[in-house]
Amino acid sequence: MSTLTSENLAKRIAEILDSKKGRDIQTINIEKKTIIADYFVICSGTSTTQVKGLADEVAFQLKQQGREPARTEGYESGSWILLDYLDVVVHVFLQSEREFYSLDKLWQA
Repeated sequence: MSTLTSENLAKRIAEILDSKKGRDIQTINIEKKTIIADYFVICSGTSTTQVKGLADEVAFQLKQQGREPARTEGYESGSWILLDYLDVVVHVFLQSEREFYSLDKLWQA
């Protein structure tokens, strides 16, 4: 298993999401704002199928590197899927859900 810093892990996740045509990918450093993680990686998909596909690809690629999420949420609805890698938390949204919850604005403020 390769050991990635939280910053490099966040960058790798963003690359994976980009390779699968995730939209408006944001990597937000939150380590000075909270103890829950060092980074959020936030991304949008155009359908529940794409949201699930994006989350699946992140999980698959990172599993190949020996990393599995400590927790996952939201696969049932597919409108907001969270993958918790402890130091990096991945949020994959439908655009409407992303706009409603506005995590980008909340955590970048």
